[in-house]
Amino acid sequence: MSSIEFNFEDIQPFKFHEKLIKNHINDLIKNEQKKRGELTFIFCSDEYLLEMNKQYLDHDYYTDIITFDYVENNIVSGDLFISIDRIKENAQKYNIEFLKELYRVVFHGVLHLVSYNDKTDEEQQIMTEKENHYLSEV
Repeated sequence: MSSIEFNFEDIQPFKFHEKLIKNHINDLIKNEQKKRGELTFIFCSDEYLLEMNKQYLDHDYYTDIITFDYVENNIVSGDLFISIDRIKENAQKYNIEFLKELYRVVFHGVLHLVSYNDKTDEEQQIMTEKENHYLSEV
């Protein structure tokens, strides 16, 4: 069974174009020549994600997303925890719409699951180009 689920943890649920974003996630995975498995997006607070970062990654700092990769045999599966506080702050900082920043981070996480990294400058450039490409289709 394969699915895409969205959950809220430690924050108030909010409206977004769930069906639209699911279609674009499916397109991204298909375009990257992978198959979709189980994807769960958990929207949460900064504090919730900070605790996850400390507990599972031994990092003591805020971040916008943590992706747990369960990919096997080109089947893209994972749990993606996204801080809505970071999304709001970054949207304001970069003067863009909240949903556009949310979708960018969603795509960023899925791009990690389909094997893109962002550790080096070159990898970051490729990741940003991919994010922008998929955002342009929303």
